[in-house]
Amino acid sequence: MLIRQDDLRLRNRHLVLSAVRVGGATSRTALANRTRLSHSTISAISADLIGDGVLCESPDTMQGRRGRPQIALALQPQAALVVTALLSLNNLSVALVDYAGKVQAQRRCDLPTTSMARSDLLDLVTSEIAELISARPWPAAAVRRIAFAIQGVTDAEARSLLWSPITPHGDVPFADLLEARFGVQTTVENDCNMLVFALQQGDPALYRSNFVALLLSHGIGMGLMLRGEVFHGTRSSAGEFGHVTHQPGGARCRCGRNGCIEAYAGSYALWRRAKGLPPTEMPEKAVSDAQVEDLMVAARERDGPEREAFHEAGTAIGYGLGSLFALIDPAPVALVGIGATAFDLLEEPIREALARTLGGQRSEAFSFRVVERPNMALTLEGGALHALTTLDAEIAGVAASALPARSTAAAAILR
Repeated sequence: MLIRQDDLRLRNRHLVLSAVRVGGATSRTALANRTRLSHSTISAISADLIGDGVLCESPDTMQGRRGRPQIALALQPQAALVVTALLSLNNLSVALVDYAGKVQAQRRCDLPTTSMARSDLLDLVTSEIAELISARPWPAAAVRRIAFAIQGVTDAEARSLLWSPITPHGDVPFADLLEARFGVQTTVENDCNMLVFALQQGDPALYRSNFVALLLSHGIGMGLMLRGEVFHGTRSSAGEFGHVTHQPGGARCRCGRNGCIEAYAGSYALWRRAKGLPPTEMPEKAVSDAQVEDLMVAARERDGPEREAFHEAGTAIGYGLGSLFALIDPAPVALVGIGATAFDLLEEPIREALARTLGGQRSEAFSFRVVERPNMALTLEGGALHALTTLDAEIAGVAASALPARSTAAAAILR
C-alpha cells in the first residue's frame, strides 16, 4: 500500500512525540535509534515541534557519553493541560496535569454518592473541575482534554455512565455535560480500564500485550489488556468481573443481585462474613480500609471467621479467574487496592480454586503481582496518560482512525 508523503510526515511526527513521551528527555541520536528514523528526519521534525511549542531543549544535557554533551529533547509542559478525574464511592478526585505529565494541581472531596440527587452530583463534579482549572499555573495554556473515570459501566463510545453501584443514577451523559460546560473534549471510562494504562507504562517489561488488572476494594473491578489494547464490549466498557455469578442465589451483592464474586470478595463482603452478619444483609456504611486491615490482622493471628472470610473471597476470585482464563488464555494478574495487601491470605484459596478449572490448568502461564501504589492514584494517572496520548496524535496531525483503538503505545509515566 502506498503512503502519501504528507501522511508519512505526520506519522513520523507522532512517532517522535510518542518516543519522547515514553522515554522522557531524549537526545536526537537516541531518538533516531529508537524510532529508526534518519538523523536528518529527526532534526527536521524536532525543529518543527520545537517551533510549534510542543518540544523544548531540556536544560539538563544528556550525560554518560564521551565527547560533547548531547542536548536532550523534552515535552514542553506549557504546551497544553489535561484534567483527569475519578468518581468513586463517596469520593471525587480531580487533577490538572501538564503536557509533560506532571501534576500541577489536585483536589479531592468527600460526597455521599449513594444518596445524592442527580443534579447535585452533576453540579459538584462541574464545580470541582472548574475550581481545578482556575488554579492552572499558566493562564495561556489551554486545557485540551478531560478524562473522567468512574466506578461502573460506561458506554463503548466513552461518553456516558450506564450503571454504577456507587450511585442510583444511570444513563448519565457526563461527556456531553462536561463538554458543554467547559468546551473541552471529554471521555468517560471505567476506572479499571484506566488502571491498565498506568500499569502497562509503569512496567512495560512485565505488563505487555496481555494482562489483567484486578481491583480488590470495596467493590471488585477488572481491566483487561488483550493484544495490546484495552478490552471493551460493543456496547459498554465491559470487564465487570465483580458481578460475574460465583454462586447462584448466594450472598447479596450491592448491585442488587445475589451470588456475585463481589458479594464474597468485596470489602463489605469480608466484613459481613467476618462479623457473622446474614449473607443477605448489606452493611449500613462503606467499610473503610482501616476496618479491612483489622480483619487482616485477626486472620493472620488465628483461625476464625476473619480467616474464613478471606478464604471464601479467594475461592470466589479463583473460580472467576479460572472461567476468564478458559476464554482468553491465562495471563499475568496485577492485584490493586486494599484487598491486594491481603494476598498472603488469598493466594492459597485462589490457586486451589483455579486448579479445579479448565482455565487454571496452565499455572506457568499466569502470575500474580501485588501493586503497592494506591489504586486512586493509579487511576488518575491512567486517565491523564489516556488524555495525553490522544492529544499527542492530534498535535502530530494523525487522524484517530490511523491509530490503534485506545492504544497505549504512546503513553508515559507521570513524573
